Amino acid sequence: MKLLDRYILKMTLGPLGGALGVTLVALLLERVLRLLDALSESSGRFGFVVQLAANLVPHYLGLTLPAGFFIALFVVITRLNEGSEIDALLASGVSLTRIVAPYMALATVLMVVSLVLFGVLQPYSRYAYRAVMHAAQTAGWSGQAEPQSFFAPDANLTMTADTVDETGESLGRVFIRRTLADGREEVTTASSGQLVRKADGASVRLELRDGQQFSTAASGAARVLSFRSFGLDLPLTSAEKLLRGRGRDARELTLGELVRQARRPNPLIPRQELLAELYARLARSFALPLLPLLALPLGLSTKRGGRAPGVIIAGLLLIAFQHMLQLGQSLAASGRADAAPAILLPFGGFAAICILMFVTSRKRPGETPIGLFAERVGELFRRIPNPRRDAKAAA
Repeated sequence: MKLLDRYILKMTLGPLGGALGVTLVALLLERVLRLLDALSESSGRFGFVVQLAANLVPHYLGLTLPAGFFIALFVVITRLNEGSEIDALLASGVSLTRIVAPYMALATVLMVVSLVLFGVLQPYSRYAYRAVMHAAQTAGWSGQAEPQSFFAPDANLTMTADTVDETGESLGRVFIRRTLADGREEVTTASSGQLVRKADGASVRLELRDGQQFSTAASGAARVLSFRSFGLDLPLTSAEKLLRGRGRDARELTLGELVRQARRPNPLIPRQELLAELYARLARSFALPLLPLLALPLGLSTKRGGRAPGVIIAGLLLIAFQHMLQLGQSLAASGRADAAPAILLPFGGFAAICILMFVTSRKRPGETPIGLFAERVGELFRRIPNPRRDAKAAA
């Protein structure tokens, strides 16, 4: 590895790690908040959320890898271009093809990582995520409470407590709503309570102190009972097991399993859906070596057009590519299109744009059709009135 390659890769790895880390953490935090809200009634929700978040890492890493890689490439190329380092390399006889070579090598490594993510880790983690989510949503009650959360020991009883100690057994300010067999409701409140596991291990005794119980008689008359102590037996239930095995969804199959399933005479999943999933995963992985061919011309055009237009154009291209792949998968899964053209056409179009931009920029770096369009967009942005910028220019 020559000095130029080491220098370029050293500059790229830092922004790449930062972009992937920040994006991955942001996506996981947003998802964790939604999971906490969805599992608020589960007594063991924190343990479930940790497992769910861990199983989401391969999925979100696969999503952020192309965007993070392109951001790192664009930042480094822009930095080299603004510092006139690329001009110096070109003046010394180094071609754009030689400059992009270390990026292509790094993209090849990331392509292999992406194949492992899409082909092996994501299918297993997707199934594991669904298994944990099913267990969390159907989890029974273990005999411990969480503060300020509703939990249902059985279908007819819901309870909550404002405060709970570290053991999950000593409760403060308890509220219980129970539906009786004849459909009437019974509401019980107490200043404190204690959960005591019974010897049979199948139920828990809730000992309430200093409370009131409101109910209605069969005639409709209201009745309020005040008590100093009151006992209530609550059942313990365990979580249900997953109802199906892995492989009923094409997204849960590895690359090898997709190929084997598609070769069967009568596969469990429609053959076109299997092929669309296979081709889409390969297209997303093989698109990574195309990103340096897109980032280099856009990065070279930032001197005159600014950074924003290039980032916007690249973002639109990547988003359009992803949505076209998803559309192709949907059409193939519904039987409206053949899987091969539905996936290969978007990939071929994206590859053609990247290759065309790089080839046209070899003679006049930065002057590609999209690069010139980015300059025009940047010029329009600069014409928009900006009081702070105008004040600095006047000073």
